[in-house]
Amino acid sequence: MITVVGTGTGAPVTDDVLAGARLVVGGRRHLAAVAVPEGAEQVVLGPLAPALDTIETYVGKGEPVVVLASGDPGFFGIVRVLAERFGSAALAVRPGVSSVATAFARLGVTWDDAVVVSAHGRELRTAVNVCRAHPKVAVLTGPGAGPAELGAALTHRTGGRTLVVASALGSGQERVERVTPAEAAARDWGTAVSVVLCLDESRGPGAVRTVAGAAVGPGQWALDEREFEHRDSMITKFEVRALALARLGPRLGELVWDVGSGSGSVAVECARLGAAVTAVEKTRDGVERIRANAGAHGVDVHTVHGAAPTVLSDLDDPDAVFVGGGGSELPAIVTACARRARRTVVVAMAALDRVPAVREALGGAGFAVDGVLLQSSRLAPLPGDVTRLAATNPVFLLWGVRPPASAEGVAQ
Repeated sequence: MITVVGTGTGAPVTDDVLAGARLVVGGRRHLAAVAVPEGAEQVVLGPLAPALDTIETYVGKGEPVVVLASGDPGFFGIVRVLAERFGSAALAVRPGVSSVATAFARLGVTWDDAVVVSAHGRELRTAVNVCRAHPKVAVLTGPGAGPAELGAALTHRTGGRTLVVASALGSGQERVERVTPAEAAARDWGTAVSVVLCLDESRGPGAVRTVAGAAVGPGQWALDEREFEHRDSMITKFEVRALALARLGPRLGELVWDVGSGSGSVAVECARLGAAVTAVEKTRDGVERIRANAGAHGVDVHTVHGAAPTVLSDLDDPDAVFVGGGGSELPAIVTACARRARRTVVVAMAALDRVPAVREALGGAGFAVDGVLLQSSRLAPLPGDVTRLAATNPVFLLWGVRPPASAEGVAQ
């Protein structure tokens, strides 16, 4: 049997847990804090493979093993790899209190509505995008993905966020500090950081939750145009928006650009589906309209005032891009977006003569290209309880999908 012990936030490991152990595995600070039985071998956790091989040797001989871990070892912890190697039936897990639960407890804040994301040994961009999209996030940090790196990525990209850096939780050196992203980016935080909370403290506690974690997705999408402020019907119609959203596939942890955003209807819908979103719009009144629509739907959309493709160079690489409008600059805009997009680019246009150039731009960037002409007629009432069909303007929707091998190259 392998006993896996979560040390919690400084909670002592009782002697009975270690009694009889022939092998004790853990980090240096965990091993230093316990009374390892005389004659038991100690393995300091570093690379997992050698430690797992040693554990297997003892398990094969039927000798008891104790693995010391931080907090709850079943929560982004070592239980996963141990279960994969030895099977869950071989494990006796004694969880401690996770750093996430402890950090929120120190603030007196509930966390059933928090999104927890690990940046330990993973790309930081996923955590950054989750922090941009959601008001309450806990980030498990790691080398190269700590408070400074997170703060630098969020500065100027996310408004109204506070970072709470919790270090050495449960020890005599415990610190819980509120800082702005810019302040976090300017400091050396050392190696004692337990977890970073990213909070929009302007928002209240919200309604009582039934499902923990990220908010349940919207009950509907491709909302009616009346759900958005727009100018002179300059808005992506819901029939077009429905297919565009299907091809964009906005999801938690990803970044979507809405270029030539106009009313921001596509941007808002992507944000409602969990993605971080940057909306690019060249008119000042359009920017204000996007912000108003985002606020009305309770989502965060980062707005950039400027003309594409020029302003795109200052933005973080997107996973998916929607391009609406563009005028004579449309091929150049699509080319710039296609060079940066990790997964897909979707383009809506009304003019037939722009289709070949857009196809060429997407294909030239290595995308597999497809598209449709969307023509719809809506039910419209007439006097005398009669209904007619009212045609909407036809729209070409083209999309490019990056092949998996190419997508891996962009990800690197």
